[in-house]
Amino acid sequence: MITSFVEKSCINGEIIEISDKVEINHMKNSFRLQLGDKLRVVDGEFEYITEIIEITKKEILCKIIEKREDEFSTKVEIHGGIGLLKNDKMELVIQKLVEIGISKIIPIEMERTVVKIKERKDKWNIIVKESLKQCQAVKLTEIDEVKKLKEIPYEEYDLVLVPYENEEDIKISQVIKVNEKLGKVLFIVGSEGGISEKEIEYLKSRGAKIVTLGKRILRAETASIVVGGILANEI
Repeated sequence: MITSFVEKSCINGEIIEISDKVEINHMKNSFRLQLGDKLRVVDGEFEYITEIIEITKKEILCKIIEKREDEFSTKVEIHGGIGLLKNDKMELVIQKLVEIGISKIIPIEMERTVVKIKERKDKWNIIVKESLKQCQAVKLTEIDEVKKLKEIPYEEYDLVLVPYENEEDIKISQVIKVNEKLGKVLFIVGSEGGISEKEIEYLKSRGAKIVTLGKRILRAETASIVVGGILANEI
């Protein structure tokens, strides 16, 4: 079933109004939706199964048939701290982490970061919404403002994981086994140049667990997706 995302303000009683021009054009011209067709709508908290009751150039009105609780989000809140990557790579990571179910993505300016990005990009939020619709999620993944390592509130997390190429023994699964009742987890992956030894030492001082992803050296975008996938399925 096709999914549309709306703000809560678009829901009035049993009627949902879709007024975004791009969304309307997509529904009418790409999917050829008509009166009486079913449409899945999400608002970041709930899932609604609806029936289209009106289509105009300016809006699509849907009647709610069923309201459902979110069954698609992970029980543990997982945040991904991602060292800033070049445009296409950063966009790929955001897309895949949304699909996996990561709650928040924190872009991090690190010592070996090559690209110069000082603030969150509007395009990232567009990617989040499109990915959410594709993977049938309900809650939007939040994209935080660009931060430095020292600006992250590590004390808020029950567990902080950092994959590092020079760590050979400790695996993510081992760390998870000895950390029960996790409510909020953060993982941090470096930029294209990797995480420096200085940064690793700082992260250790903040209680981070340094882990290995195996003997092969993974690209930053690959490592981000691998760690996100392991956490989403193991905790």
